[in-house]
Amino acid sequence: MPAKKVLAILSEYGYWGIELVGPLEKLEQSGYEVHFMTPHGKTAQALPPSYDTTYVDPPLGICVTTPEAAEKVKAFEATGKLANCLNMADYIPERPYHSATNFLRELENYYVKVKESHKALTDTYDAVLIVGGSGPIVDLVNNQRVHEIILGFYRAGKPVSAICYGVAALVFARDFNERDSIIKGKHVTGHCIEYDYHDGTGFMGTDFNIGPPPYVLEYILADAVGTEGQFHGNFGKETSVIVDYPFITARSLQCSFEFGEQIVNVLDNNLKRYGW
Repeated sequence: MPAKKVLAILSEYGYWGIELVGPLEKLEQSGYEVHFMTPHGKTAQALPPSYDTTYVDPPLGICVTTPEAAEKVKAFEATGKLANCLNMADYIPERPYHSATNFLRELENYYVKVKESHKALTDTYDAVLIVGGSGPIVDLVNNQRVHEIILGFYRAGKPVSAICYGVAALVFARDFNERDSIIKGKHVTGHCIEYDYHDGTGFMGTDFNIGPPPYVLEYILADAVGTEGQFHGNFGKETSVIVDYPFITARSLQCSFEFGEQIVNVLDNNLKRYGW
């Protein structure tokens, strides 16, 4: 029997530790092998606040990193499993510019290669997981290769899961000709505006603090799902995890283990709807 596998996509500018480790723990307990991919194959690193038990989340006004979560994240980081991440550029070609020489032939060739890439990935993996944190804002959300991977799993009818700012990538995953977001008409969750930062959004490998997030996740998700879908912020509730197959979305770090449980339920128990 072939191994059960999930592809986890991480930012090279920092991921929130438990948003990977939580679902990873649930997946591995259920017999899934998880492979890690970054945009250029560089090592993904956990954001320091995600293993700092003294860090106070400004919108919530409380410490959000529990001692248990911090230890799990530090233990995982120490394994070195993220030192040899798959290079996304090796799996998905870059779409040519319209101004490229011989653009039409290049675009035709691009679609041939993308189709092959989609088949290779979806033949290998049972689901894709996009991990959150501030890093995805930089190199995942508006990454055309990430969009193509999402589209490949979506078209194959396989689960597409995302947490926190990883959910934003679903907004922009669109057929290049049709333009509509693939989450149009769906139910999703993500950071509601009440939990957005006023300041301090930072990244690994740079001292640049962009202040608040560059976009309001609630607004772009609500616009993308349209009037036939719904954004569920679940403000005030401890967790927010939504399954509207094939999408599994989670609001933030507090949801990490529940998020992992529902990914497993989708994969193993045919769960199609949860949380709404």
